[in-house]
Formats: sequence, C-alpha cells, structure tokens
Amino acid sequence: MHVPDGFINAPVSVAAGVVAAGAVAVSLRGARRELDERTAPLAGLVAAFIFAVQMLNFPVAAGTSGHLLGGALAAILVGPWTGVLCIAVVLLMQGILFADGGLTALGVNITVMGVVTVVVAYGLFRGLVLLLPRTRASVTAASFVAALVSVPAAAAAFTALYAVGGTTDVPVSKVLTAMVGVHVLIGIGEAVITMLTVGAVIAVRPDLVYGARGLTAPLKLRVGGELVDATPAAEPATAPAGSPRKLWIGGLVTALVLAGFVSFYASASPDGLEKVAADKGIDTKVEDHAAADSPLADYGVKGIETARLSGGLAGAIGVGATLAVGTGAFWVVRRRRTHEEPRTHAETTA
Repeated sequence: MHVPDGFINAPVSVAAGVVAAGAVAVSLRGARRELDERTAPLAGLVAAFIFAVQMLNFPVAAGTSGHLLGGALAAILVGPWTGVLCIAVVLLMQGILFADGGLTALGVNITVMGVVTVVVAYGLFRGLVLLLPRTRASVTAASFVAALVSVPAAAAAFTALYAVGGTTDVPVSKVLTAMVGVHVLIGIGEAVITMLTVGAVIAVRPDLVYGARGLTAPLKLRVGGELVDATPAAEPATAPAGSPRKLWIGGLVTALVLAGFVSFYASASPDGLEKVAADKGIDTKVEDHAAADSPLADYGVKGIETARLSGGLAGAIGVGATLAVGTGAFWVVRRRRTHEEPRTHAETTA
C-alpha cells in the first residue's frame, strides 16, 4: 500500500507529513519507556524483518497481490511507540533506496501504514488480551485479529485522505469499496504472518514479546480426574533469561533468506492499492519517483543482469541497511533514556 507521488495533492501531503512528524516525535519519547535491555537489541531486527517480509507479495485475488504492512507485528513485539518508529524506518529506507513509495508522500505512508495500523492493532490487541484468558494462545489469537483489522483500517484511512486531497475525480464511494474490499483479503495474509511470527517468538522467548509481558501459563495437574492449576508461578512467561543473541541471529538469518531468496518467488501482480488505482483511474496523475535513478530502484542492483542475483542482493542490502539505521536510532533513544533516568530520580528526591 505504498502511496506514490501524485495520488494526493500537495496541501494534504504536507498536512499528513506534519501528522507523521508529530507521531514520530511523540513515539521517540514513548519509545524511551519501551526500549529496555530486552527490546532495544531487537527493535532494529524487527524493522529489518518487516522490510524483508514486505518483499513477499502474496496473491489475494485474480491479478492482485498483497504484502505485510507490519504495524500490528511491530507493536506487539516491541511496543506501540517503538512500532511506529520501526515502520517509519522501513518506509524511509524503501523510499530513499528503492524508490518504493513517494518521497513527497512519505508523510502519507507513515500516517497510513505506520500510525493507523499501530493505533488500531495495538488498541484492539490490548482490549482482547484483557478480555481473554491470560495464556500464550490468547496472545497469539489476539495478534491475528488485531492484524486482520488493521489492514482495512489503513485502507479506509487512505481513502479519507483521498477524499480530501485526491488528484483525480473518482467517486470516493467507489474507492472506499474497492480499497476496503481487497484489503480485507490482504488482512487475512497479514494476520497469518503476524500470528505465526508472534507465536514463534513466544514459543522461544516469551519474555521478549512486549505484548505478552506479565503473561503466565500455569502448569496443569490432573487431580481426581480433573485438570487444576499447579502453583501460580509454575510457568512464568518471563522465565527465560539471558542474552537474546540466538533469537537475534535466527531472526537476521531468516530476514536475509526471505529478502535474498524467497522474494524471487513472490507474486508479480500489482498490490491492492496499485490494482485499485489502475482499475478506478486514480493513478492518472502519478509522478515519477525522485529516487528513480537509485542503483537499487525497483529492488534490483543496476548493472547486474541476472534477475535472481540482482533482486536477492538488493534484498540483502535492504535488510542490512534497515537493520543498521534502525539499530542505530533505537540505540540512541535507549541511551537518552539511560542518561535521563538519574536526572529524573534526582528531581523526584530533591
């Protein structure tokens, strides 16, 4: 759902940019509370993983594909504030390096794909977790529902921006029906990916999943033919301790394999927004990307003729660049929190 330049007019694009900048600024402050010794090392990896999975377009209908947006996944794994920053880093790397998503539309994309998906997904996720039993299965199920709903919500948000600042005269009702309809299908794929990823991390290191903190799954004993809880602390979800190095290495290898190899087999059909834009005619004023001459434009390395090698190398470079930028940014945020904590304590005791 990367919005290119020319779909939304300049005033609305600027307004969306202001909203996105404000959201990023607020998220930077909020992320200081989320990025601790557990989440800080993984936040950059989450951004890199989302970048890799977004390269894997999957078919959803005849001639239409979809890809992960990632807001729900990032928010559940590392927290909502950090989740917004993860998506912002991914979109920035895609726009600058790969000419994917317009640069003047960067604020639109961050608002739609980052802010809206995170707010909707994490709000719904937290509500479900509070209502459901506190089990790992409940967290996984809640992640599925949250991710599913977040995608058509993002489609509706784009339609709202188009209603105010669209550069073509296509009726908004037609755009809304088409966008939400196809993105409900894409949302199913998003939900499956999110559920499987969250479930995999919970199975290995539940203490590293922000949305599962405080979760306990009591050991069941059979007494008199009935299952009863053992001691309340029999199986604390935060029991695993130590370095998350193995998970970090495994996640990085997975991201590199997905971007560098599996992406070659992704669907070549246009994604939901591209398909709707072509069918409804809202792409008639699309503009050339400012980074169209980038050596990595369109997810290939210029000068390398072999498509598989070119795409795979571009994907690996993208994962590495996103990991480096994300890790650096989150390290700075974490360090600022560390430096501010003593001052905060001194102020409260003065």
